[in-house]
Amino acid sequence: MDANSRFPARLPGPAISSIVENSESDPLPSLSDLHDCEPKLEFDDTELLTSAPLEKDVMVGDFVLADDSDLENEEPNNPLEDDFEELREQSENTPSVLKQNKCDFLGTDKQGRHIFGIYASRFPEKSQLEGFVREIIKEIEPFVENDYILVYFHQGLKEDNKPSAQFLWNSYKELDRNFRKNLKNLYVVHPTWFIRVIWNFFSPFISEKFRKKLVYIASLDELRQTLGLDKLKLPDTICDFDDKLNPSRNRAIPAAASASATPNGRTTMQFGVPLKFIVMHSPCLNSIPPIVRKCVDSLSITGVIDTEGIFRRSGNHSEIMALKERVNRGEDVDLSDVNVHVIAGLLKSFLRDLAEPLLTFDLYDDVTKFLDWPKEERSRNVTQLIREKLPEENYELFKYIVDFLVRVVDCADLNKMTSSNLAIVFGPNFLWSGRNNTSLDEIAPINAFVDFVLQNHKAIYLIDVNQRTVTVD
Repeated sequence: MDANSRFPARLPGPAISSIVENSESDPLPSLSDLHDCEPKLEFDDTELLTSAPLEKDVMVGDFVLADDSDLENEEPNNPLEDDFEELREQSENTPSVLKQNKCDFLGTDKQGRHIFGIYASRFPEKSQLEGFVREIIKEIEPFVENDYILVYFHQGLKEDNKPSAQFLWNSYKELDRNFRKNLKNLYVVHPTWFIRVIWNFFSPFISEKFRKKLVYIASLDELRQTLGLDKLKLPDTICDFDDKLNPSRNRAIPAAASASATPNGRTTMQFGVPLKFIVMHSPCLNSIPPIVRKCVDSLSITGVIDTEGIFRRSGNHSEIMALKERVNRGEDVDLSDVNVHVIAGLLKSFLRDLAEPLLTFDLYDDVTKFLDWPKEERSRNVTQLIREKLPEENYELFKYIVDFLVRVVDCADLNKMTSSNLAIVFGPNFLWSGRNNTSLDEIAPINAFVDFVLQNHKAIYLIDVNQRTVTVD
């Protein structure tokens, strides 16, 4: 992407008057039914082959075009003023340190897809929006080779940083194919009338295939449930605003299950429980949970392990959830006829659902310093962390999965999954913070740590110091 390229002067497409005329026949959704409204998102280039002049009296306020000097000098009444009043109040006291970060890494969802948060309250003034958007693109670009999710928090948008329709269009057109194709969902949290006007405005240019990618989210509770994240660290202004909109919501967050407790009265559970619990209650050979061994065995078959995009593409979510429920009920699931991406998603989901990450909360601070270590010390430090600081069951399972991922890398010519690609996928599933969200600054050393392990696994595991001693009678 050319960082110095200029946006086109006009919005391409047919005359805008037809948009306004047709808007009455396609009423905007009710605020009380946010989650059922899924406006279109992706723009279909084939609809833009012909363009007509834009009518002068159509675009006002947020929709002023730079070339229309008459419109630029207008001072129209702003119909969105009331809509933004409460949002503005919430953003006045936002700490300046938050505005230094363009976006946040919020974790991974139920299928192991990276989630990035973008906040309207951090938008700069309009004259700086173009550079701001390019910075966001630069920050998340290393991750968009894989499926990913964006969460846009609308709270805090103000008149002086509210983007125009033309700016949104031009920003979208600057995104390359990976950004558009691999975006699986765009969640808009606390949407207002302005959002609905924007999407209604764009609807004639949008293709059907992205219709289901954009979802309105009315509350943070709904967002947590949708993403499968019980803990979601967000700016206080967003949480306070959510409290005002949803005063009766239940704020209780379930506590993590202990290793000895029996979740839901079932000792058969393997998803959503501590690893030690699984080892205690399931037939685990060398501390490897049965479902993990089944997934790895199924994915290791020739013709499966070399599937292009393995672990990068998402499996069918409903199938993954159904398999998880069957496993937790103690059923013996057969994966022989299950789609490869569903099995891969099941394995990622197992890691993400652990009550504590496989690399443990205790190692978080050490691993996030990986890039600060001198290169000549990294091998020794990584080996020491894995061999000496991981609990035995965590060590065994991590080694087992690393051995498998190395075999995946060996097929990279076919599956296109290098060690760095797998590190991007598995890094956030091997380790996350127990205190707050993992920032983009922290996810980079985590991924680099995993990449280093995959590339140097032979040296790290040359001596299996934690191998159990078996007594033969």
